Amino acid sequence: MENSASFRRRFQRNFPLAYNLLLIAAIILAMAVVAHVVMQIGTRHGSRRTVPDFSGVQLLEAQRLARRHDLKLQINDSLFVPAYEGGIVLDQLPKGGVEVKPGRTVYITINSFRQKMVPVPFVADRSLRQAKNMLEIAGLEIAQLIYRPDMATNYVLDEYFGRQRITETTRVEAEMGSGVTLYVGVQPGHNVTVVPQIIGLSLRDAKSRLWELGLNVGKVAFDDGINLLNQKDAHVYMQSPKAERHVVLGAKVDLQLTLNGQKVTARLRDAEEQAAEAFMERQRIAEEKAAAERGNAGQPSAARDSNGFFD
Repeated sequence: MENSASFRRRFQRNFPLAYNLLLIAAIILAMAVVAHVVMQIGTRHGSRRTVPDFSGVQLLEAQRLARRHDLKLQINDSLFVPAYEGGIVLDQLPKGGVEVKPGRTVYITINSFRQKMVPVPFVADRSLRQAKNMLEIAGLEIAQLIYRPDMATNYVLDEYFGRQRITETTRVEAEMGSGVTLYVGVQPGHNVTVVPQIIGLSLRDAKSRLWELGLNVGKVAFDDGINLLNQKDAHVYMQSPKAERHVVLGAKVDLQLTLNGQKVTARLRDAEEQAAEAFMERQRIAEEKAAAERGNAGQPSAARDSNGFFD
């Protein structure tokens, strides 16, 4: 021990620069080791937890189960599914069985005890687009568009929730997601619209697009495997009538949805090609009609009358 101390003193006296450099290097190395140990402890490196499956578990029990596994729960959303009890966990992210670090937050969707009630806004005396946006913001949708002859096309004339007429002074609440019937004006001779391309859209976006153009949602069919929990992830892969077809305002468009992304992609490609062909055909017919009208306008009245007689 004395020899070691004596050697250190001689080395420090004879080689001060080298001694100081070695001392600094030793301090840096010690600090790095300490930092590494602290980081290992802080991040629990190598420690993993398997996320339990909380589906079907009551919220209080799910919270206790999460604490036992050193995890945190956060309610991310709620739905109202009558088939389940209130407070039941319906969905979670990450899914059960996934390995995560301790302390990880698991986001859950629970079943509400009752459907949320929202005020029905007064949307009459506005354009159809404005009325649709107001209803969607309120958490409601359009049950049906009914067209009536009027000077203002796509202007909301009247609004009903069930059999109750909604006015500026009406104070009524409805379950979120309920539908409101709108009576909309249409000027004679202006009752035709074009079916939009909605393949690839979610059900919510497809409905919104149809309502915006004065069309009603017809039959909605779902592929096997789609339920109330994953319905938001499904997309339209079939529509009838097809895109770019002429229909009267208020016509219904039937939809079919799937969770199969490849099916959607394949159908979308075909639908876009058919829509482009239909658009070109409409353009051609419109140009021929315009040319015919210009030709008729240039004929003498007697000639036009003669042509009309023989037609």
